[in-house]
Amino acid sequence: MAKKVVSYFQNGYFLLLTFVTGLFYFSFYLVALTLGLSLSFTVAGVPLLTHVLRTTTAFLQFERVQTKIYTDITTEPCVKSVTPDVSNWLQAKKELMNQRNWIAIGWLLLKFPVGILCLMSVALLYAVPLVLVAIPFLYPFLNLSFISASVDTAAKAVTLSATGVILLMVSYKLANRLVRLIGGYTRLMIKQVNR
Repeated sequence: MAKKVVSYFQNGYFLLLTFVTGLFYFSFYLVALTLGLSLSFTVAGVPLLTHVLRTTTAFLQFERVQTKIYTDITTEPCVKSVTPDVSNWLQAKKELMNQRNWIAIGWLLLKFPVGILCLMSVALLYAVPLVLVAIPFLYPFLNLSFISASVDTAAKAVTLSATGVILLMVSYKLANRLVRLIGGYTRLMIKQVNR
């Protein structure tokens, strides 16, 4: 039982972490690529774009490790591109023309809508059942009403609490499946980038 409780909250943490990383990738690439492209006519823009594109390997590796830790889904290692000893401008051209970098950025940007879905799932699968379970402790202090019926007796509060326990069991299964789907998303992302 304790293992299931730990797994339940670990899945919730993974879902929240998916939202945070998706938001970070979206913000980072939106700002960095916009700035790099707008400065590309100057000397500073091309090196900025080059360094931004080099971050994809580190972010993919982070996603790979995060997925392994929280979901125990193993993904293949990220293929790193070899950078020969050439001038900075040739390296920049190689990074900008590398299709793998742009595919990785596309997949990482898609983590933002996936993260929003995860945040909504955490609210539904974690917050709602836990609040329902806690209603017997809350109803004397708060004016609660559900579906136009007020919770003013202990019997109603215990009924809602029992509903919360049932929802906890259902949400455990649903959260587990959602985490597996997101782990599959990471596996597919790395597979597509490594092609």
